[in-house]
Amino acid sequence: MNRRQRQRRTRKRGSLFRRLLGLVIIAAAAYWVVYDVLPNRFHTDPDWKGLKQPVFVKGELTGYSASGTGDKLLLPLPLLQKYVDASIRYEEETKSVILSTDNELLYMQEDSTAASLNNKPLQLRLAPEEKKGVTYLPADTLENLYGFEVEEDTDTGAVLLMIAGETVSRGKVKGDKGERTRALRSKATVHAPILADMPPGTDVKIWNADNADWLYVQTGSGITGYVKSGDIIENGLKTVDKKPAVPTRAERSWKGKPVNLYWEAVYERKPNPAKFGKFPGVNVASPTWFKIVDVKGNVRSQADSAYVQWAHNQGMEVWGVLTNSFEADLTTQALSSYEKRMNTIVQMLEYADLYGLDGINIDFENVYTKDGDNVTQFMRELKPMAQAKNLIVSMDVTPKSKSEMWSLFLDRKALGEVVDFMIVMAYDEHWASSPTAGSVASLPWVENSINRILEEDDVPAEKLILGVPLYTRIWSETTADGKTKVSSKAVGMNAVQDIISEKKLTPKLDQEAGQNYVEYKEDGVLRKIWVEDKLSLEARVELAKSFKLGGVGSWNRSFASQEAWEVLQEINQ
Repeated sequence: MNRRQRQRRTRKRGSLFRRLLGLVIIAAAAYWVVYDVLPNRFHTDPDWKGLKQPVFVKGELTGYSASGTGDKLLLPLPLLQKYVDASIRYEEETKSVILSTDNELLYMQEDSTAASLNNKPLQLRLAPEEKKGVTYLPADTLENLYGFEVEEDTDTGAVLLMIAGETVSRGKVKGDKGERTRALRSKATVHAPILADMPPGTDVKIWNADNADWLYVQTGSGITGYVKSGDIIENGLKTVDKKPAVPTRAERSWKGKPVNLYWEAVYERKPNPAKFGKFPGVNVASPTWFKIVDVKGNVRSQADSAYVQWAHNQGMEVWGVLTNSFEADLTTQALSSYEKRMNTIVQMLEYADLYGLDGINIDFENVYTKDGDNVTQFMRELKPMAQAKNLIVSMDVTPKSKSEMWSLFLDRKALGEVVDFMIVMAYDEHWASSPTAGSVASLPWVENSINRILEEDDVPAEKLILGVPLYTRIWSETTADGKTKVSSKAVGMNAVQDIISEKKLTPKLDQEAGQNYVEYKEDGVLRKIWVEDKLSLEARVELAKSFKLGGVGSWNRSFASQEAWEVLQEINQ
């Protein structure tokens, strides 16, 4: 091959390479135009298509499905517990569902239209049903109870749930009738597939507007996706109004008025108010008159109409105390079912009517941790029933500790949402059989006890009442074989003052405890007393006022000196 032929072949190869390169460039440009410039016109179905009646909340698929339609719509219990009310109770043994609000207590059973509202018969239009292990409840009944709103789309089957109090922006697709549609896409990019073509005028809910260029919206058919913000005209807000709150008597009668309560410890004999002194500033008497006495929830009463009349004449309310007899096994049984709890509640309300009580104070102690949910449920069921009778509901709780029987069973956060007042029994830091002597309630320990409940359990300060001890303990210490044995006995304020006077003792301030302290020897035994007096009570009142608490509650009247009432009335100043 001569030189000219080789040059001609080289030119042909170069020309072919340039043509191929040109084709590659053209293809790449076309690809760029199609995929990086031109919007994606591919349509796809939402990932929930094929599901039957999927339920959406806040524009998101919940994973739950409804049943029925229209006035026969049923919603699954797990959905309602997750999004509407976590406290809805299901009791397997009776296949029953218990729903409670501040004012209403609704009881239903599967496959029955017979129900009760605040323990009065109610006929449901639609019965709860069980399907494949899931309980479904009638939507219309729950809408009335909770005030939520449900929308259905008959074409897609989507069910849109908005909770009472929820607000969402509304929008409308731009344009006039007959103009081009706007694309609702699976992602915030024109290259994402189209979920729906939205004609002008289509109404949407705008669930997220954080992206300046794109809005996350939902159509009435339930389809959610992204649309260019310029394609939507905002059209106000949609709000599901909360049911009007009915003010409780605590809100009407006690708002801004501190509680100054004393407990009346009632044992075998009836207290005789004629022998009482004056109680300046006290506005609530709380006698320990009632207790659950058997596993059926029956209540025994020691109430006294004359005492109630006396208290009312003194300008005091009377909040009768109900205990669980402080028996753990009895409590397990008595609170185990709706029927048993309701037996207790109905009897207490009858006693409240009979004796003219103004409130009920619950004092459940020595309870297994496993029964804590039943204690909370009891209070949820009591509250609307008591509210209907204009009664105050208060509950006594211990400071937080790791004690199973005395602390861990108490869900203070949940209880704080139910009760009118929560009284913290801020005493027995060193209890009767404590292995070491110490204050019944040192000021730092009390402050920490209150602070933990306020901060960890979010109980409103105005609902919290500081429990104050009007007693102390005389500690006896003996030493034998190098070991110290400790015992104690509880005494009231006057008894301690008598000892101090008789033995000519000089109280000294225990800076750490924040109260006066005395000690003396008697028959070879060392006695120690952390004194409850004007100094300690003033500090407790100031502590309650500094936290802006709802008041103070004193245990108990018979331990008090007259000086105690003079100091405690400062809570009202």
